[in-house]
Amino acid sequence: MAVSLSDRKLVILKAIIKNYLETGEPVGSRTLSKYTELNLSSATIRNEMADLEELEFIFQPHTSAGRIPSDKGYRLYVDMLLQEKEAELTALKNIMIEKTGQVDQVLKQAAKVLASNTNYATMVSAPVNKGNTIKFIQLSQVEDLQIVAVIVMGGNIIKNKILDIGEPLSNENLLKLNMLLNTSLIGLSIEAINLGLIARLKDQAGNHSKVISDVLDAVADIIQVDDDVEIYTSGTTNIFKYPELSDKESAHEIINAFEEKQQLAELVVDTLSSEDNHGIQVYIGDEAPVKTMKDCSVVTATYELGDGMKGTIGIIGPKRMDYEHVMNTLKTLQQKLDEIYQKDG
Repeated sequence: MAVSLSDRKLVILKAIIKNYLETGEPVGSRTLSKYTELNLSSATIRNEMADLEELEFIFQPHTSAGRIPSDKGYRLYVDMLLQEKEAELTALKNIMIEKTGQVDQVLKQAAKVLASNTNYATMVSAPVNKGNTIKFIQLSQVEDLQIVAVIVMGGNIIKNKILDIGEPLSNENLLKLNMLLNTSLIGLSIEAINLGLIARLKDQAGNHSKVISDVLDAVADIIQVDDDVEIYTSGTTNIFKYPELSDKESAHEIINAFEEKQQLAELVVDTLSSEDNHGIQVYIGDEAPVKTMKDCSVVTATYELGDGMKGTIGIIGPKRMDYEHVMNTLKTLQQKLDEIYQKDG
């Protein structure tokens, strides 16, 4: 049966383990008293440490030294971490399920969870429709000289566009145009809509060829992928935790990249344009597509919302980052996004 520790003892045990992992040196009460979040006197800390030692969560490697974690202490620490991370992922999954129609809120939360989980800077791009396909097109009369084109893309992305027309369309002609567009375009990506197909559609539309051109322009606008992709970031100030990144010039360049996001957009486009872009990619130092991150490591993964909709998840930290933890965290989030959103795909 596991020993139940008070909240204060748990906080002190976690502080001892964190400090020991960072320094490799036995930890004393004076060191722990400097942890502002503890806000305890050295005497109180010594008493709690004596209890933790008696319970065999920590021990003294030699006389006059501080304490270090025992295997039992490490086990409790790891179990606590696992519970915390599982709770975070469960909370994230619940948010995703509740807000499947609010992708932006889900992705903002995902960036926060990643930053909290890794202690690095994180970014998540909104999904783009590169390679996405047309599911349905509906033209409807709005006014005599206006129609609305409702275009449904893969991933159930729905866009409306008002089109001005030169002369009123009869219900019969509107029905014919709807049939022409759907029989010719359903299942096609923008790359597959070539000049020959456009010429054939315009020829078959006769006097209404301009309507066809306008609808195809609207489709192209929807599918277009450019550098203006929405990017959600979190944990930028985590950069200051790492001395090799926190000097004035490096920190300024990285934070500027996160604030302006242009370079992050280039990273997203680069990641999504890769042929094999669903696996995890690691860029170390000069390998990073973002020039201002030459002193960093950048780890990215691509998630899919189904039907060609893809986005990028990225973690930016020092070259000495915990790669195994970062890749496991990315993989888990990637799978959650894939699983939840592909249910509706």
